[in-house]
Amino acid sequence: MNVDGKPYRSIWLNDDGVSVDVIDQTRLPHAFEILNLRSLDDSCVAIADMVVRGAPLIGATAAYGFYLAMRQDASDSAMLSAYEALNATRPTAVNLRWALDRMRSALTRVPAQSRVEHALAEAAAVAELDVEINQGIGRHGLELIRRIAADKPPGDAINILTHCNAGWLATVDWGTATAPIYMAHDAGIPLHVWVDETRPRNQGASLTAWELGHHGVPHSLIVDNAGGHLMQHGMVDLCLVGSDRTTRSGDVCNKIGTYLKALAAFDNAVPFYVCLPGTTIDWEIGDGLRQIPIEQRDGLEVSRVHGRLADGSIGSVSIAPEATPVVNYAFDVTPAKLVSGLITERGIVEASEATLAEAFPEHPRHR
Repeated sequence: MNVDGKPYRSIWLNDDGVSVDVIDQTRLPHAFEILNLRSLDDSCVAIADMVVRGAPLIGATAAYGFYLAMRQDASDSAMLSAYEALNATRPTAVNLRWALDRMRSALTRVPAQSRVEHALAEAAAVAELDVEINQGIGRHGLELIRRIAADKPPGDAINILTHCNAGWLATVDWGTATAPIYMAHDAGIPLHVWVDETRPRNQGASLTAWELGHHGVPHSLIVDNAGGHLMQHGMVDLCLVGSDRTTRSGDVCNKIGTYLKALAAFDNAVPFYVCLPGTTIDWEIGDGLRQIPIEQRDGLEVSRVHGRLADGSIGSVSIAPEATPVVNYAFDVTPAKLVSGLITERGIVEASEATLAEAFPEHPRHR
């Protein structure tokens, strides 16, 4: 997607042909900076510290991190160590494990002296697959937006509410929840996006608003608790969100607060769709509420806010008493019964085990 008229992806091979570049998302929206990853440790820190975030991008970064690890040591023991180190960086996003399993499977079949070359090719393939998948999600979501537009007076904008950042910054390119939005905007369909701020890390305010603005998509930033009010007053036509992990039965684990948006949408008959790649489906889990591990992050993410200070510098300020205990759940689970449909690269399907199995019959569980 575009940044000041120049196309970017969120991760790419550096011009040196060896190291890997990523956009440092901890610096957005106030500074656009590129961070260079040269080692396994660099990759682990980038994922754990949310320099990169979003399930698909985490998977791609892990794949490139595996490649960088092979440059340091391509032995079997080093491969195992790299897998374990990268897998421990973020517990919720299933794309991380999927990418690592794919890398390990590909590299165990080749001798150690060939692993660097193969690792780079496989990591690049993971990234390209993500772009292809997101384009598929975008095309299917675009048709949904076209149908909604057909029911509105000519020229009226479609109001879409999204939560957190499921944009191109959360993937390699296009995004999941934003892919239909970008394609609809580029096709000339009038639309407007309500952007949840998404506390505590404010990914909506700092990332979604930033990327929509750079692509020219009309949008407004709202506080997280405003979504229900907007739906009550008919100001939302469609909710589009992403997913960090989806169970085989259609339960969706996404950024904390997604469940509340789904409840409000259900109560006000607003379509609530989840945009997700097939790689985000965890076929081993059927009950999201009981089986998905929910990451608890540093309480400072809640008690302090990062941003531009009055003197123009970038810093953080405390917004709570220093001694106040903080609990910081990063995700929640939206039951399948509240989901209008899952927008995947294979089409829009019902949030149920039977329809997901039909859409992805190649998965070993359903052969």
